[in-house]
Order: sequence, then structure tokens, then C-alpha cells
Amino acid sequence: MNRKLVLLLSGLYVIFMAILSVYYHNQGQSFKSTVAIGGIVCGAIPLLLALFTKLQFNLPIVISYLIFLVGSQYLGSIRGWYGLGWWDTFMHVVSGAILAFAGIALYERLIHRSAGEDISPWFVFLFTLSFAVLGGVLWEVYEFSCDQFLGMTLQGGGNKDTMTDLIADTLGGLVIAIWSGIRTKIKLNKGR
Repeated sequence: MNRKLVLLLSGLYVIFMAILSVYYHNQGQSFKSTVAIGGIVCGAIPLLLALFTKLQFNLPIVISYLIFLVGSQYLGSIRGWYGLGWWDTFMHVVSGAILAFAGIALYERLIHRSAGEDISPWFVFLFTLSFAVLGGVLWEVYEFSCDQFLGMTLQGGGNKDTMTDLIADTLGGLVIAIWSGIRTKIKLNKGR
């Protein structure tokens, strides 16, 4: 069921962005058309993973990812919400939280089942937070690289923009990391 829902939701997003890309291309709005093409690529990631791998999907993460794409690509870039000032920071808080949830899912897939009985809640907290912050740092490296090598202006506010984004990513990840540490501690206490 999860795989079918991932295929459906991702497919709908890809189709939506493809329509927007053609529409904005025909309107002569190359920036919006390019963002929509990026939306096709980003939306196709879960679609391709569902079609060509045997991965078991964490449905809340996939749905959160697609909601994030709508918020960042469609609302933020195409509809211009990044011009509101606070939208970029909000999206970084959300992305930090989503990355933290992805870190939890990764941790749960990689850890040996019996190790979960002895794992430190602090380790889960630090791993989750670190994963979220690393994702934020890699995104800022991407923005910096695009600005430096492609003449883009992704870091519109320079150092202040970068630091605000990193703090927002950290806060989003911190909330989920605290929750994951507490959840792990509760699980350990129930098992004893």
C-alpha cells in the first residue's frame, strides 16, 4: 500500500510540475519554468525509488518531503512567497525537522535490532541532530557553490542569510532530536 501511495503522490507532483513548466515556458517566464523542471526532478526521486528499488518507504517522510517541495518550489519560488521574508526561515525549520526524521529512519534501518535494547538516548539525540544539521550545511554549500560558480543569488543576504538558515535548520532538527531522545528513553524504560 505504501509503495502505491508513494507512486500516486509523487506522480501527481511530477505531472503538476510538468504542466507548470510548459505553462511558464510558453509564458516566457524562464525562471519559473526552470524551478518547475527542478520540481519534476525532485518529485521523481521517490517515484524512481519506488519503481526501481525494493526499499520500504516511511510514508510520513515521503509525504513530508512532497509537502516541503510544494512549500519551497511552488509556493516559495514560483508563487513568490520567499519574498515575504520569513518563508525561507520557516522552510529551513521544516527541512531541519524532515532531515531529523530521515536520520531517525536511517538509524532504525542501520542499527542491529538487538543493539536497540542498549542504545543511549543521548546517542540517538546526537545522531538525529547531527544528521539534520549536516543536511543544512550541505544545502548552504550548494547555495554558495551556485552563487560562486554559476552567478546565481541563492544567498541573497550573504552571511546573515546563511547563518539564519543554519540556525533554523538546527532548531527544526533540535525539536525532533529531543523528541527522539525522549522516545528512546521511554522505550528503554519499558523494556526493563
